[in-house]
Amino acid sequence: MVRVSWHTQDYLYYITNRTRKYNIDNIARTKAYQSFYKKHPEIKWALVASVVSRNAGWNMTDLYTPTYKQLLKEQERKRLFMTYERANWLIFSDAYPQLVVYELSTKLQVPLFHLLQNYHVSQFMIREWERFWVTKDEDQLLISLIINEQNVIQHPVITQSFFRRHIFLSLPYLAQDVLLLNAVLIPTTSGNLYGDFVHKFTHVSNRITLGKSLASQMFHPAIFPGLLNFITKVEHTGSRQDYEVFLPTQPTSSVFLRTTYPIIEHQDIIRKDWYKSGGIKQTWYQLTKGQPKHMGKSFYQKRKWIATFSKIKNSFT
Repeated sequence: MVRVSWHTQDYLYYITNRTRKYNIDNIARTKAYQSFYKKHPEIKWALVASVVSRNAGWNMTDLYTPTYKQLLKEQERKRLFMTYERANWLIFSDAYPQLVVYELSTKLQVPLFHLLQNYHVSQFMIREWERFWVTKDEDQLLISLIINEQNVIQHPVITQSFFRRHIFLSLPYLAQDVLLLNAVLIPTTSGNLYGDFVHKFTHVSNRITLGKSLASQMFHPAIFPGLLNFITKVEHTGSRQDYEVFLPTQPTSSVFLRTTYPIIEHQDIIRKDWYKSGGIKQTWYQLTKGQPKHMGKSFYQKRKWIATFSKIKNSFT
């Protein structure tokens, strides 16, 4: 139980330790988001983050399937993994302190969002938490968190010179972007897969639009019960078999994340407040509402294309 008599340093010690504890790998981050959402379902972003984080884990282990081993060189696969891992780590390091501060605030019934300055959280997001404390506008906070986290990774990952040169300007990335080979999936225990394809990922506005589309689908009454049932019953391992066991087709060959990758020690660079240098676009707050997008057939058709191409490529090497 949190003591009312705590001082600022006690709060910071608690927030920092909680964040470090769960920011060790994709599995721990995903579970932390999911656990927080179950305690605080009013923070819708936590559910979205847990599902997107599951997808990051599946993308990581995809790199160790026979298809991707044939298609990409080992160095290319290692760099792709580090791209997923760095973005996953960076978002958690920014977002989870916000969640912990909110939890502390609700326990003490006193807003403590000023503490977020110690974690380089943007002034935009501190203001949005203070607004939410008063208005309880769940959708406003959801979109604000989507906007914030996509801006958080823009310069340290997306436009950072190493990742830009070796990943986002590489031929494999450009090809999959044009052909829409990558997708974020929303699984259910019914075997239905929903979600959206990823296109022009390097553009922050596109990632925000994608985030809003995914959120709109996750909370759609036709999807939400099945999704909630899935994340409650299915332990996240990083393997696509987590959800493929519910599909009518045979599960693909997929490894478990913690038996495949080591724990990565990240350098925490000095962060600049993206909001002070770039601000926001009003279009980012436009609501995205649409019908659920069934992804199973099209996504797995494209995976067959990739597998076929990798076999052809391998036969010529």
